[in-house]
Amino acid sequence: MKNLLPILVIVFLSAANTLAQIAAPSATPPPADDADVVKISTALIQIDVTVTDKSGKIIPDLRRDEIEIYENGEKQDISGFSFISNVRNAVEKGKVNTPAIPLPPTSVRPEEVRRTIALVVDDLTLSFESTHFVRRALKKFVDEQMQEGDLVAIIRTGAGIGALQQFTTDRRQLYAAIEKVRWNASGAGKIGAFAPLQARIDTGEEETEPVPGERTPEGIERENNDFRQSIFATGTLGAVNYVVRGMADLPGRKSVMLLSDGFKLFTKDAGGFVESGRVLESLRRLVDQANRASVVVYTMDARGLQVTGIMAADDTGGRSAEQIQQAASDRRDELLDTQDGLRYLARQTGGISIINNNDLSGGIRRILDDQSYYLVGYEPDAETFDPKKRRFNKLDVRVTRPGARVRYRSGFFGISDENIVRPKETGNQRLLTALTSPFAVNYISLRLNALFGSDARNGSFVRSLLHVTAKDLTFTAQPDGMQKAVFDVLAVGFGDNGAAVDQISNTYALSVDKHSYSKFMNEGFVYDFTFPIKKPGAYQLRVALRDHGSEKVGSANQFVEVPNLKKNRLTLSGVALESIPYDTWQNRNTGNAAKDDDSNPLSDTSLRQFKRGTVLNYGFTIYNAKLPANLTSQVRLFLDGRPIFEGKPQPVSLAGQTDPRSIPFAASLSLGTALANGEYVLQIVITDNMAKEKRKIVNQFVQFEIVD
Repeated sequence: MKNLLPILVIVFLSAANTLAQIAAPSATPPPADDADVVKISTALIQIDVTVTDKSGKIIPDLRRDEIEIYENGEKQDISGFSFISNVRNAVEKGKVNTPAIPLPPTSVRPEEVRRTIALVVDDLTLSFESTHFVRRALKKFVDEQMQEGDLVAIIRTGAGIGALQQFTTDRRQLYAAIEKVRWNASGAGKIGAFAPLQARIDTGEEETEPVPGERTPEGIERENNDFRQSIFATGTLGAVNYVVRGMADLPGRKSVMLLSDGFKLFTKDAGGFVESGRVLESLRRLVDQANRASVVVYTMDARGLQVTGIMAADDTGGRSAEQIQQAASDRRDELLDTQDGLRYLARQTGGISIINNNDLSGGIRRILDDQSYYLVGYEPDAETFDPKKRRFNKLDVRVTRPGARVRYRSGFFGISDENIVRPKETGNQRLLTALTSPFAVNYISLRLNALFGSDARNGSFVRSLLHVTAKDLTFTAQPDGMQKAVFDVLAVGFGDNGAAVDQISNTYALSVDKHSYSKFMNEGFVYDFTFPIKKPGAYQLRVALRDHGSEKVGSANQFVEVPNLKKNRLTLSGVALESIPYDTWQNRNTGNAAKDDDSNPLSDTSLRQFKRGTVLNYGFTIYNAKLPANLTSQVRLFLDGRPIFEGKPQPVSLAGQTDPRSIPFAASLSLGTALANGEYVLQIVITDNMAKEKRKIVNQFVQFEIVD
């Protein structure tokens, strides 16, 4: 196993910041609602119901006797009734002050997730104009509306949506996804909401009224356009269906916000006959999947409020007054027909549709406020899941309180969740499932640290260190006295659109002697691999490991930004770490390094679990400093997202540096004996005093844990 390297060479300077006797309590996360699951079983039907007043505000005090539920027209006896509130502390309105030094992202565990939100950008239908407004609304959501405990993904229907690795709490990853939201010239979207009218050439021939059912040239053109749009619409619905299926096992209140220019439920052939087809069938499959996965779909018409009359861009030459009036009428019909698709999808899944509204950000805010609901359950009868009928069970929910309005899921097909045939997962499928989960799978404990770097010979690269807890693997004794474990490793780098850009897949047979086996059991080992980066961008690096002996799986992931160093902007590499006892650190500084110094930077950088009272050495490289170099550094420490220490700015020493455009930096931080156990973030801020104001500050951070 040539990639299991024994050491990582890191040169640390003796500069030190001391952090001692700091006591910080751990934050208590809000309780997660384990009842936030819609169930469709032979013993219980459980659905979520939203009840609002006339102004659209949630009614939180509804009584059980004020709600009635009907299945296929028959009233059901309610066996379960509860109100699930997702109300957050009010955010002060006004201008949001963005700090000069950005705060590092915080990690979130499944039990801490309150809302899981997929913002699906339908760039298969968005016009050029709509795309601009969508990008602006997405940025405002990430800047101002995203809250602690939100798990968010921004997905484009016209790109490789990849897997659910795009769900994140990291705003950097979301900003990278927003940058990729552009007008898709290959989609159905036009420059504006409507294609401008073109002048008609007068041939001099007398025009006659078409016979009903006649395939006219205009009808053939409309038929072709409707067919093309239906193809894109089914592509959009297929992408949303994929996202919804993947959200089934995610925590929190689950919502899909579809930002689209709409799609038609019905089409017309060249003879003018209306027909339903692939779009409506795709919608029905999506609705059933969303209802089973407990996902509410909200839809937003990105076109906003539109004028359907004749506009300046239209050339009405060669058209009569009646034909011009008919063109305006066709536009109005097209707008209403495409909005009907958005209304239908939202209504059938218990969501709302934001239509004819130019304020997309306000629409998102209204959707975010619509996250509290009632969980209502009843016991179905034998006919509900009669296999001979396999009918669609229609639900009807009524609220008797005057002025109350109710939204709910339209129903479900007559197959219980437990009777849905799911193929048995193979070992490779379990590996892929773990790889694409937004959360780490911990049956085998893995810790990953991916470090961006660059050198003259290899260019930009990402070096990844994966710490494996060896005691979670299955070792078997061999005849020669060795201990052997066999496992698969799959590492994939995903681009900002969810498409895989590179991967490493290997099976390893690890054989160790008695002495090494004991050490492996106590300390684990590190799998070291490097991804060459072909172009700058935002990447998700994901690693999964499967043990052949137990079939257990573990996974880890990390977001990495690879900058374009050719732009000559101040940039920092990833951060390498080393934790040593205070006495060892003192001896090194005095030149009396102990012979028994058994520090392991490779393991420390990957595992990132340290004990209080030790000294944390950290190092990285500074790229593209302006000449003559004049740099200062500052360190900040966060516990559970809260700042607990901020060092004073210190000048960066350039002594002995031969290349000021690639400057190694190292320092030390004393981890005080009073530090509480918990998840910490070390943030290092570098300021280039010679650079322009907008380019003078960069920061890098690394997460670690204090343990006993």
